[in-house]
Amino acid sequence: MSKDRIIRIPEALNRTGYSRTAWYRVQSKDPQAPKPIKLSPRSVGYLEADIDAFIERLATHQ
Repeated sequence: MSKDRIIRIPEALNRTGYSRTAWYRVQSKDPQAPKPIKLSPRSVGYLEADIDAFIERLATHQ
């Protein structure tokens, strides 16, 4: 798979294991959390590489 792929919030939640509420909490408190990419006025996505790096960082800090 291409790491330049943009994934939507449901896939990001599935890959990280976070609930939607927990994901938004992490987004607001962790400066190293993946930054959303505005796709339209009502939708965002995340770079797959950023999600993978975030998961890797979580795995190494626990």
